[in-house]
Amino acid sequence: MNAQLDYIDQPAAQMVSGPGTVPGAAHLVPAEAWAAGSSDGLLLDVDAEPEQQFADARLIAINFPAFTDGRGLSLAVLLRTRLGFCGELRAVGDVRADMLHYLYRCGFDSFVMSDEGSAVNGDGVTESTEFDTLAPYSHCYQASVREPRPAYRRVGRGA
Repeated sequence: MNAQLDYIDQPAAQMVSGPGTVPGAAHLVPAEAWAAGSSDGLLLDVDAEPEQQFADARLIAINFPAFTDGRGLSLAVLLRTRLGFCGELRAVGDVRADMLHYLYRCGFDSFVMSDEGSAVNGDGVTESTEFDTLAPYSHCYQASVREPRPAYRRVGRGA
């Protein structure tokens, strides 16, 4: 598995209030203040309802309020599959090493690691054990945003 997620070494609070990391984007703004066609990035909470206008954003950052809250993963899948969002999808908030594999499979492009998860380097490898949190498995059985075909559809059968 050749997984790639970009590590953004900038606190999420700076991205919301200061210059963003997207070229031409001033900063991340909440959904209620964001307008389609804006150069600003869009900041969504995990309980946001996906709207078609979100597909026009250049960057969508999903704020994970807690490590145990998986709604942001579901929101990412909805943005990619139902709305056809093709821009950068970034995970911010309480993002930890254990989530990186799932972030990748759900369609995230980048992440901002919380202080609790900072033992992971930019390649998704835990520095203390060198465990590859981004690609812990060589193959996955289930379909995902990255690989929409389940394993039984990917395997060639003899005639």
